[in-house]
Amino acid sequence: MAVPKRKSSKARKNKRRSNVWKLPALSLARCPKCKGFKLSHRVCKVCGYYKEKEVVKIEE
Repeated sequence: MAVPKRKSSKARKNKRRSNVWKLPALSLARCPKCKGFKLSHRVCKVCGYYKEKEVVKIEE
């Protein structure tokens, strides 16, 4: 079984773990109705439409 020859330092250990916490960038899509940006597969917050149908009534 593989065993480390020397103790790995705190800096080396933390460098190895540094990329674990990063989140992927949000993928934004254009709303076909109002051309605003929205999260994909979700109702548009600006106009309330999803897949060309009004889902949420938004008062202006």
